[in-house]
Amino acid sequence: MPDKRLLLVEDEPGLQLALSDRLSAEGYSVETAGDGNLAVTRATGELFDVIVLDVMLPGRDGFDVAKTLRQQGIQTPILMLTARTQVVDRVVGLKLGADDYLTKPFETIELLARIEALLRRAPSGAAGVALERYQFGDITVDVRKAEVSLRGQQLDLSAKEFQLLKYFIEHRGATVSRDELLHEVWGYSNTPSTRTVDVHVAWLRQKLEPNSRVPQYILTVHGLGYKFAG
Repeated sequence: MPDKRLLLVEDEPGLQLALSDRLSAEGYSVETAGDGNLAVTRATGELFDVIVLDVMLPGRDGFDVAKTLRQQGIQTPILMLTARTQVVDRVVGLKLGADDYLTKPFETIELLARIEALLRRAPSGAAGVALERYQFGDITVDVRKAEVSLRGQQLDLSAKEFQLLKYFIEHRGATVSRDELLHEVWGYSNTPSTRTVDVHVAWLRQKLEPNSRVPQYILTVHGLGYKFAG
C-alpha cells in the first residue's frame, strides 16, 4: 500500500525503530509517537490512513487513546498491539473503537497483512473525511461546521475558500497543480485559462498567514502549483 501515511504509537525504542524501518521499506510514510498524549495530539491534528497503537503506553494507555480519538470523531482505522492475551482486554479495545487487535509477539508479515486489510476496508479518503478538526499555527479548522478560527476568533471565509483550504489540508505536503485544484475544488472538467486559483490562494493567505507576503502555510511551488505546509 504505497503512499499511505501511518502513525506508529509504541514506547519501546527498539521495537519502534524496527517496525518503523520495516513499514517504511514496504512503502508506508511512517510517523511515530512514544506516549499516549503525543499520540492523541498527532492523530487529531494530522491526517493518517491507519494508526498502529500499542496498549501499554506512558501518559495514557492505548485504550484511552482509542476512546479519545473516537469521541473526537477521528475514524482512522486503528490496529491495537498488546502483550496481553486475555479475551476481555481484546473486547475492551474493540468496544472502545479499535478495528483490529494483534497480540505480541507477532510476525511482521502478519502485522503488514492486518494493516493492508484495514486499508482495504476503509473507504477511499476516509482519513481526510473523518478528520473533524485540524490545527496549524494559531488556526483551527472545524471541518464538520465548515468554520475556521484564528486564536478563537472565527474568520470570514467564503464557501470556495473553505473548500480550497480543506483540499490543501487533505493533501498536506503534496504539490498540487492549478489544473488539479480547478478540477477537484471548482469542478471544471475542461481546465479554463483563469487566475481563479491564484486569486483565492491570495485571499486565503491574507486571512490565514501571519505575513501574506512571506507565506509559511500555503507555499508556491514555482512552475508546478502550491503546497500546504501547515
